[in-house]
Amino acid sequence: MQEPFDVLVGGVVYSVFPEEDNVYTIFKAGEEFGKIEKDTDNVWIMLNPETETPMFGDIPEVDAIGQAISNYVPEEDEEEDEEAE
Repeated sequence: MQEPFDVLVGGVVYSVFPEEDNVYTIFKAGEEFGKIEKDTDNVWIMLNPETETPMFGDIPEVDAIGQAISNYVPEEDEEEDEEAE
């Protein structure tokens, strides 16, 4: 499973916690922002916080976070540091 990581979107740092297939829990400024799911290459969907069913609609912030997740490349330094120990 992929480790949690941070992405920067519009000057805001979002903490990303990967879950099952293409679902991520997002935190913004230390508060839970919600769960998002990858629908297609460019479309991301916010999940209802109570039912975890998709809430369809164009939410630019969710798409921007999703794009940052898609572009994220893990830092190899962390793995190299762990191997050296």
